[in-house]
Amino acid sequence: MLDLLGLDHQTESVYRAMLDHPEDGVEGLVARLGRPAKEIRDALDRLSELALVRFSTEDPTQLHAVSPHLGIEILLARQQAELAAQQQRVEASRAVAARLISEFAGQQEDVPEAGVQYLRGLESIRDYLTALNHQVRHEFLAFAPGGPQTEANMQASRPLNQRLLERGVQMRTIYLDSIRRDAATVAYAEWLVDKGGQVRTVPSLPNRMIICDRQVAIMAADSNATSVGAVVLSAPGLIAALCTLFDTTWQAAEALGTPPAGREQEGLTRQQAEVLHLLAEGHTDDAIARKLGVSPRTARRFANTLMAQLDARSRFQAGVRAVQYGHLPASVG
Repeated sequence: MLDLLGLDHQTESVYRAMLDHPEDGVEGLVARLGRPAKEIRDALDRLSELALVRFSTEDPTQLHAVSPHLGIEILLARQQAELAAQQQRVEASRAVAARLISEFAGQQEDVPEAGVQYLRGLESIRDYLTALNHQVRHEFLAFAPGGPQTEANMQASRPLNQRLLERGVQMRTIYLDSIRRDAATVAYAEWLVDKGGQVRTVPSLPNRMIICDRQVAIMAADSNATSVGAVVLSAPGLIAALCTLFDTTWQAAEALGTPPAGREQEGLTRQQAEVLHLLAEGHTDDAIARKLGVSPRTARRFANTLMAQLDARSRFQAGVRAVQYGHLPASVG
């Protein structure tokens, strides 16, 4: 009961026994509590340090437990003194941290003045995301391309995302449809939903991106090598455009708990329609694989299946026939 005031359970039990039976000495406490004499003496030493027991003025050979009212006041005063000392240490640490940040920032050639900052390497990205995690107050939006997520990424993200959700931050994440075939990523996404997050999927995503409170965004500098670096954006115009992109994509995405869309009106699945668009835009199998979050072999199989379905002998002819059949707008083909 008094553990919040710095008194452990064993010491508190000795203190209570002394209040109830002030005539008990060490031997009496040993017999009453059924504990070794050394534990009783250690507890008495602790009580003496806290000024909760003292030698009796009537009998200097006997220990006296101070009244609970006075004891609580003593414990509270001690805690207040410890908190004040801790606050002083925090303020000193804050000053040292501010000086270090100032010195480090002065050495950087990309200190943001126009709402753009560059982060080099995976460790810098993770450090920034950890700091940003503590600043988010209302909303956390994310594009998570790449298909099935790596175990390392999920392990690094789990504690950060849990803290956000526990603080009541609205969290929305868009993955690729291809994660639905990966048990580990689905389990992680379901964990997010269970904790209060929202998850949807789409056939493809433009880049890895996080937007916090619609004020700051962080994007991969290279969508093909996301560990190389990232760009932090805070210019209002850029943020507004990225928020619009996210909102539009979210509206077109499908919730994780629902099965992916089947055939569209034109007879193609969402993923097949996306492959057709990418083929018509001239993307290679490797590029299509990256955008869909699948292997290059799977991307080739998708393309070959579509060509056979359209009775096309080349990808160019597939694009032309896709326009003729109404699968694609004429401007794309």
